[in-house]
Amino acid sequence: MIRLEDVQHNPEVEVLMKKVHEYLATMLAITHDEEHAHHVANLSYRTLKVLGYEEREAELAAIAGYMHDIGNVVNRYEHGRSGALIAFHLLMRMGMPAEEIAIVIAAIGNHEERSGIAVSNVAAAVILADKSNVHYTRVRKEDEATFTTRDRVNYAARESYLAAEPETREIVMHLKIDTSICSVMEYFEIFMTKMLLCRRAANFLNCRFGLVINGNHML
Repeated sequence: MIRLEDVQHNPEVEVLMKKVHEYLATMLAITHDEEHAHHVANLSYRTLKVLGYEEREAELAAIAGYMHDIGNVVNRYEHGRSGALIAFHLLMRMGMPAEEIAIVIAAIGNHEERSGIAVSNVAAAVILADKSNVHYTRVRKEDEATFTTRDRVNYAARESYLAAEPETREIVMHLKIDTSICSVMEYFEIFMTKMLLCRRAANFLNCRFGLVINGNHML
């Protein structure tokens, strides 16, 4: 049985993940590094476990979460689809059963808001974990004058975390935003498609999605 640790220590995966970080650094894009990969893997796992899903399903979510951005080694755009193809070959060579590979690559291929759909519990968990990782530490640029709107929104996020409540079947994203850097309205203008995808993902898990910004319930 292929575990998360097996994937993390696979030499091919290690090289590709390192190159993702290297290539995106040349663009000064938001970080998609090891820390982000670990964060999404751990949160994907924890979300399914807290909601009562089986251990293996949660581990597959962790594997998909860890590998979800590997397609950036090819190109920043449509990296979910290219990442799914890369993961297919890697996991096949590692000996993962085809049924499990199908679950993992579907989650990777559906995590982008432009075309992503929560097609499974694993895919839903990865979407929620990835889109909730908004934080100023992910911004590479140092000169605020060069920030894109996405940079500014991330830079304004001082705290962010996702909480799943099995009793009430709620999944709530909590954000603390420095409104001197980015207004709440600007957050919605940029991240509305991400939040809609999160709501659909939560619904797939039979939960209601909520968004709390600076202590105020927005969704």
